[in-house]
Amino acid sequence: MKRTFCSFPVHDFLQVKEQMLSWANQFSICCFLDDHQYHLPEHSFECILAVNAQSILRTGPHNAFELLQTFIDQNNDWCFGHLGYDLKNGIEALHSNNADLVKFDDLFFFIPEIILILRGNELRIGMKASGHEAIANAVFNAKPVLSSTPLHIEVKTRFTRAAYIDTVHKLQQHILRGDCYEINFCQEFYNENAVIDPLQVYRSLSNESPNPFSCYYKLEDKYLLCASPERYLRKSGNKVMSQPIKGTIRRNSNNEGADMLNKEALQHSAKERSENIMIVDLVRNDLAKVCIEGSVKVDELMGIYAFPQVYQMISTISGEVESKTPVAELLKATFPMGSMTGAPKKRVMQLIEQYERSKRGLFSGAMGYISPEKNMDFNVVIRSILYNASSRYLSFQAGSAITYYSNAEAEYEECLLKAAAIKKVLNI
Repeated sequence: MKRTFCSFPVHDFLQVKEQMLSWANQFSICCFLDDHQYHLPEHSFECILAVNAQSILRTGPHNAFELLQTFIDQNNDWCFGHLGYDLKNGIEALHSNNADLVKFDDLFFFIPEIILILRGNELRIGMKASGHEAIANAVFNAKPVLSSTPLHIEVKTRFTRAAYIDTVHKLQQHILRGDCYEINFCQEFYNENAVIDPLQVYRSLSNESPNPFSCYYKLEDKYLLCASPERYLRKSGNKVMSQPIKGTIRRNSNNEGADMLNKEALQHSAKERSENIMIVDLVRNDLAKVCIEGSVKVDELMGIYAFPQVYQMISTISGEVESKTPVAELLKATFPMGSMTGAPKKRVMQLIEQYERSKRGLFSGAMGYISPEKNMDFNVVIRSILYNASSRYLSFQAGSAITYYSNAEAEYEECLLKAAAIKKVLNI
């Protein structure tokens, strides 16, 4: 049966968005993607929500992308889900021996029973069965989650400050020896007995740090509470696009003059510019594997974008693909995203495994959707809380790009800056 969409008028956009979240949380599987009305280039949807699974694909890293393509072809419907970082082990001859205590699947996609798309003054509901009006009434009558119980979550870290700095120095020796040019090095903050209301925490995180690739993702007893500013990969028609972030500086919300000076400092930083250009080259090479020859181009190089806590340096790279190119082939050719690995990709992924002390799991993976027309949009899972409600394990990770010219102490502070909104929400 074909999915049909019905439209319903919306009089209070923000209230309906809260009601959608509250209503969705009753289901064991839901995915809520929210751009917080940023309207960045190549805008897709303001809010899109998928709930309940009619069909599921969950698998480990080996043959994962081939299985995903079969799943897409068999269902020919809206498909939502995630790609875990450790899918790398099925793309290259790699392994992951560190512990992952959140335990998301390496790959999980589902065909939703119900899709809600909120845009402007309209709510569209897509279902294969009848009952659109009953769903609309249920959403419009849902009680928004408007209050948050104060939290105080104490976290441990896998690295002391001294150990982190020492590891950066070791990575710089690898760069000096020619093993790599740049490496994204991450550390985990965690609590082994955290009791939280994931929806309330997500709402607090969204209020503190509303970012254009935010996501509330509930997969049975596991949760992703995501405030990501970064797009991994978008496909619209025959055009594919990636927007890697490399380059970060703190905002100064109390002093407009100082804030502008920070923005200009990022724009002119030789270190940050070199980091960004290295990843642009990597992404161009990845896209060139699957795009029409000569079509890959840099649409914007090192644009500076404002977010609540930071300015970020973002580049946009695009290319054209043949209409018959499988979606999963595009994902496999470009995953994991270069902004979360470094260059050259395979060697730095080996070093990441050697020096990091946690399995990344869903962190630095991707979350998004594929439409029946084979369009898609995926974020980069950063600035995110991962939570397993059964084991009460809570985790968030942060990292920075290490080059030969990096200052190890400054890189450690950058990790803390990127985790600032999460730490504030958890009252750390």
